[in-house]
Amino acid sequence: MQKRWVLKPKNNSDKVERLKAELGVNDIVANLLVSRQIETFDQAKQFFRPSLEHLHNPFLMKDMDIAISRIEKAIGNKEKILIYGDYDVDGTTAVSVVYSFFRAFHSGIEFYIPDRYAEGYGISTQGIDYAAAKGFSLVIALDCGIKAIDKIEYANSKGIDFIIGDHHLPGDSIPKAVAVLDPKRPDCNYPYKELSGCGIGFKIIQAFILKNNMNMEVAYQYLDLVAVSIASDIVPITGENRTLTYFGLKKLNNNPCIGLKALIDLSSQKSKNFSVNDIVFQIGPRINAAGRIEHAKDAVHLLLSKSEEEAKNYSSAVDDQNNQRKDLDLTITKEALQIIESSHQNLSRKSTVLYKADWHKGVIGIVASRLTEKYYRPTVILTRTNGHIAGSARSVLGFDLYEALSECSDLLEQFGGHKYAAGLTMREENITLFQERFEAVVQRTIKPEMLQQEVSIDLEIQLQDIDAKLFRILKQFEPFGPQNEAPIFMTTNVRVLGTPYVVGNNHLKLCITQHNSPSFDCIAFGLAEHFDHIAMQKPFDICYTIEENNWRGKKNLQLNIKAIRY
Repeated sequence: MQKRWVLKPKNNSDKVERLKAELGVNDIVANLLVSRQIETFDQAKQFFRPSLEHLHNPFLMKDMDIAISRIEKAIGNKEKILIYGDYDVDGTTAVSVVYSFFRAFHSGIEFYIPDRYAEGYGISTQGIDYAAAKGFSLVIALDCGIKAIDKIEYANSKGIDFIIGDHHLPGDSIPKAVAVLDPKRPDCNYPYKELSGCGIGFKIIQAFILKNNMNMEVAYQYLDLVAVSIASDIVPITGENRTLTYFGLKKLNNNPCIGLKALIDLSSQKSKNFSVNDIVFQIGPRINAAGRIEHAKDAVHLLLSKSEEEAKNYSSAVDDQNNQRKDLDLTITKEALQIIESSHQNLSRKSTVLYKADWHKGVIGIVASRLTEKYYRPTVILTRTNGHIAGSARSVLGFDLYEALSECSDLLEQFGGHKYAAGLTMREENITLFQERFEAVVQRTIKPEMLQQEVSIDLEIQLQDIDAKLFRILKQFEPFGPQNEAPIFMTTNVRVLGTPYVVGNNHLKLCITQHNSPSFDCIAFGLAEHFDHIAMQKPFDICYTIEENNWRGKKNLQLNIKAIRY
């Protein structure tokens, strides 16, 4: 599918010129900074030179003082504390960080991760009953709970206090917990709103250390886990998250905790410095696989490992689960593709809704993502689990999936999520009705351009603008991630030098020039379809990122081509 090229609007020229003068940088760098709302010398200094001193005071978060007082009371009275978290990477890292910190000086502490299949997402009745039966009087819930109104009432009726540490959008009311920590609640004035669930856990530790005059270095030992949560949960890498990720990656690459070191040793990237992207594709899926295939407590045990032998055993189990996940993922994706390809009606739809009773619930979200990427349209994958139909939905850029599901709510038992991803359940007899209703809603509301994947281009530049100095500055824009993506440039009327060739699975290698510019080696993943045109020496346009290729110790600049057009 050809991508739609979208060049970002031009920045305010006065802001660009002022920043060029203040920083002594060229037009390209100044434009990239202004696009990221970096418009002054001080903002640029903080962006290029992150400091842990830039982290906000955790007591600026509403209810943080109440939460810390309640934790101190529990420790002083030797109450039993349960650390409760979601079963994904963000939840398991959050539990690992908070549990690890408090168990150092409080023995009456355990952790609890709900079972994805028996309990589902968030705070469960089963989890509350477990806490009551085992005598826990305080539960700290992480990465979940902001909408658990009824569950918190149930816990209150059993005499169990809850501290909620969440980062999701609240509903119309806030649960009646002892303390509710969530920067997104309307009455919270915390300066940064996009922390991960593990980031909230880190702020709890930071607050406890401040209150008790401890050494803040104790908190910083967890930054590798915080960085893993930020990368894996796809939260913006801006502001405070950028600082946490910057220093978290340093720790991950230089002195990771034993559990993460074991995962790095299993990865194909172990010989190089890990980036946000490497976490997303190498570490995150392995941690997630535990909750998808068996139980996420295995991931927590891994991250809490005290010895290399213990970490090796848990990492081996998690890696096996990830391999099972990959096999299931490939099998189900292949079956789903066959269903779509076998029917002209399915191919011509504006949405995809597929159901098979024996598809594994733990991977249907991944399959939905793959099908969305392949056909680029809103997608829902359904399976049967525990006597009902469960589904995972994914959307395309600009289309509000949550609103579309709301228009089908009378056919659903329940649903939740956000604009681009959601979960849902329904009765089996409603599947066909849902397929038709959802398709009708999508057909009526989706704009044609939303059905074509777009590539967002930062700037148009000339090949002669690219040199080692520019690359050194671009490196300082890292870590890259949501809302701070690696800059994508466009250059027009380039020509191939020599003969391009196809490598691997449908990838192009080529060397290009523009006018009398220096030549640049390029890699174009998945774009071998363009071979014939390029080989004819005809001019073409490219959009690309600039990277460094290291081959046998020799480093050179390389363009990673994202799209080609004539």
